[in-house]
Amino acid sequence: MSKTKILCIDDERSIRFALSRLFSLQGWETLEAENSEQGVEIFERERPDLVLVDYHMPGENGVETVKRLRRISVAAPIIVFTIENSQQTADAFLEAGATDFATKPIKAPDIISRIRLHLRLLEKTKETAGQPGAFRSEKGMSEETMALLMQFMEECGEAKTVEEIAEGVGLANPTTYRYLQYLVKEKKLTQQMDYGKVGRPKQRYRIP
Repeated sequence: MSKTKILCIDDERSIRFALSRLFSLQGWETLEAENSEQGVEIFERERPDLVLVDYHMPGENGVETVKRLRRISVAAPIIVFTIENSQQTADAFLEAGATDFATKPIKAPDIISRIRLHLRLLEKTKETAGQPGAFRSEKGMSEETMALLMQFMEECGEAKTVEEIAEGVGLANPTTYRYLQYLVKEKKLTQQMDYGKVGRPKQRYRIP
């Protein structure tokens, strides 16, 4: 069986080196690129299983890089490294085709679990590809991720916040929020405001 290939596009050599060492312990092969141009070239040639892209890079930024990668493949998971936690930034990346996010500074257990999750979802995507009703999008959304969220909501059986759901399924908060909004629009989930006793009200989601 061939090794899992992970492409890391980041202008910081120290980060690429650290990730390469970390991934080798998992039995994964690391492909490295220091800018968008290199990354797109390697991606097209090597067709890695998953891509890590830094948001802030010299020249072309992460959003444009994601768009170029997504034009080559709609299937490969693309995880964006970012120090920004705004939903506006997240939405720009998700519109471009990003799959999920990982925050800097990078924590080994977090990035490993995030990668394992998306590799599992990728395998499910391959298994169900072409089946009637499978939802696919150039923006990186997948029916497998929606099924993961719905399964969690069914098992917990109560209203949960975005943060609680994100922690439960292993996705970043902005990614989780995006999927939840789609599921609410499709009437598979409902949202309610929890005013509580102290602090700002929180939005909670539950199965109708």
